Amino acid sequence: MRAVGVLEFGGPEKLQVVELPTPAPGAGQVRIKVHAVAVNPTDTLFREGAMASRAKIQDPPFIPGMDVAGVIDAVGPQNDDRLKVGDRVVAMVLPSSEFGGAYAEQIVLPFTSVVHAPKSADFAAASTLIMNAMTARLALDALALTPGSTLAVTGAAGAYGAYVVQLALADGLKVIADAAPSDIELVRSLGEVQIVPRGDDVAAHILELYPQGVDGLADGSIQDDLVVPAIKDGGGLAVVRGWKGEPGRGITVHRIFVPAAAHDTTGMQGVVDQVDAGALTLRVADVLPANQAQRAHERLQAGGVRGRLVLDFTNFS
Repeated sequence: MRAVGVLEFGGPEKLQVVELPTPAPGAGQVRIKVHAVAVNPTDTLFREGAMASRAKIQDPPFIPGMDVAGVIDAVGPQNDDRLKVGDRVVAMVLPSSEFGGAYAEQIVLPFTSVVHAPKSADFAAASTLIMNAMTARLALDALALTPGSTLAVTGAAGAYGAYVVQLALADGLKVIADAAPSDIELVRSLGEVQIVPRGDDVAAHILELYPQGVDGLADGSIQDDLVVPAIKDGGGLAVVRGWKGEPGRGITVHRIFVPAAAHDTTGMQGVVDQVDAGALTLRVADVLPANQAQRAHERLQAGGVRGRLVLDFTNFS
């Protein structure tokens, strides 16, 4: 089967089509015929080698990809009856020497990492859901805010930030979201939010609305210490790149690590159900053939992409 990966870590130009043996599912596993894979910032870190030790990968090719949508085409023994051949599914993939990443025509995964796809979405849109929505869910669960509490979200126009906004609104929180002028309408479309200007001075703008600070802040734009002044004493800060700073004032830093949710079948099915209920919006920036992964990585790293770029693994043209 064909896959897309790197023989040595480096820039987007290192990505290439490679041939791999077709995997067979073992006990507690299913095999997915891959239709679409979302391209995430984590994929670029993996391609560069930043995650090699964490993923315990030793031998090339190294295959990126954590977000996949497709159809089950084989089921191993010792599975429950939840999944069967022919089911449309989405899954979270942890690239490793055992399973490999999602950039492949077929992939074998533990059945606990696989859930039914949203009924209301095609494969491209469905592939953009799980990793970012579950990261957002973990952030909100860590902050543990009660309905009516205030939550600020930076990077609200991005894939992760937008899911935080919509999940927080569904949880009954008051949401303050940042936006560049070109993104204001997009952020408004997410729901009833208060919008502040995006930038290094975002904390000052939040404090204009809430002089004592907000109860929690989800930092999707990776501004770290710049956003701390916007949080009230004893509040919470959710970060997704492992910031090691000490904010003081009794503020708790929650370092979010999405692989912790890789087997949270109930949680993953929950965000799928919220898509079908209209609470979560899936956004596809563009769909490219699988052999244009290099171009997708270049576009993502150039910045300014709204929604997710998606690779179509039914198309290598």
